[in-house]
Amino acid sequence: MAIEIVVPRLGWSMDKGHFGEWLKKDGQRVSAGDMVFVLEGEKADQEVESFDAGILRIPPDAPKPGDEVVVGQLLAYLVEEGEAAPFEAARRDPTLEVRPHAAPRHEVRVRAGEAATAESAKPQKAPRGAISPRAKRVARELGVDWTRVTGSGRNGRIQESDIRNAAAAASSGAVAQHEPAAPTGQLTPITTIRRTIAERMLAGVHQAAPVTLTTKADARGLVDLRRRFTEAAIEAGPVPGYTDFLIKLSALALNEHQEMSGQWSDDGIFMPDRCNIGFAVDTDAGLLAPVVHDVPGKTLRQIAVETRQLTKQAREGSLKAWQMQGGTFTITNLGGFGVDTFTPIINLPQAAIIGAGRIAAEPVVRESEIVACEMLPLSLTFDHRVVDGAPAARFLDTLRGYIENPDPCLLP
Repeated sequence: MAIEIVVPRLGWSMDKGHFGEWLKKDGQRVSAGDMVFVLEGEKADQEVESFDAGILRIPPDAPKPGDEVVVGQLLAYLVEEGEAAPFEAARRDPTLEVRPHAAPRHEVRVRAGEAATAESAKPQKAPRGAISPRAKRVARELGVDWTRVTGSGRNGRIQESDIRNAAAAASSGAVAQHEPAAPTGQLTPITTIRRTIAERMLAGVHQAAPVTLTTKADARGLVDLRRRFTEAAIEAGPVPGYTDFLIKLSALALNEHQEMSGQWSDDGIFMPDRCNIGFAVDTDAGLLAPVVHDVPGKTLRQIAVETRQLTKQAREGSLKAWQMQGGTFTITNLGGFGVDTFTPIINLPQAAIIGAGRIAAEPVVRESEIVACEMLPLSLTFDHRVVDGAPAARFLDTLRGYIENPDPCLLP
């Protein structure tokens, strides 16, 4: 008597899935333990093993690859040698049912890949439609890395023909088309400092209303002033750098535009009564912003001494917490890296930050003549919740004016 082959209940208690493919052909002998067909579930492809032997007969209306099937659905029969399958007998005698209910059900068990799984076992995860079991076996036999083969089947599924084509291409010296292998590398754990920096950068973008204004300042006077400081620096202490100049000049501009120091809070806009300016320092641990406190009360050389000491401590990892707190404005200078313009990110709760680019010679029109000027790009990012565009533009214009005529502001 013919034995029915039906869809078994999958190991993760699914009631339906998709038919993958037949692993045996119609009319081929099946031995106990042979894999007969493949079912595709949401999480894995499952090979179905036969516990009985016989000749496999597949009805004309059997599911095709990709068709949805349900538990208990008839797929095929196992018959004895010379025995007609029920669907053949029905064609000969229309009074016979196509599917006799008395026919015994074929006992099957489900395998994930090539390891048997019990009814209650969880399946191994595998990309649905990645490769057919037959193709995987052929890949092992031919020594083909199937992960580098592009599938031509449903949902990009790799078929046996894809594997054989890849093997033929390799043996003939042709280059088979395939997806690139996943990149390999080393995972670096996120340090506490790096995580803190990331959180503050995100806050400056998502918890504020950042707007950036850009301009260029004629820095010839600033360049000449630094040259004079350098020439007189034999015993006078460190030579102030451009960041030191910007710290002092920004403090003067902030004194005229105090709204740029405002800080947003749920209760109102807080206006600090002191001018403390932070400056960005690149360290092995990440970007830090130590603060020069009470900038208006310090000379340019005092600022230069303090910024060098703070930079040294930042790079040694010896900064105290208070040395990075209390800032009301920040300066970041990327000119030394050849950067022209960029968008600095606000260091909350501050309302503004100025970014300085590289000083470079450019042709500029001055009084109807083209002259070479040392131009300094400036990028001001401000929190539009605290300051509107026009006041921010006025502050930037004031700072530009101080940069273009620095002597009265910076020399004693």
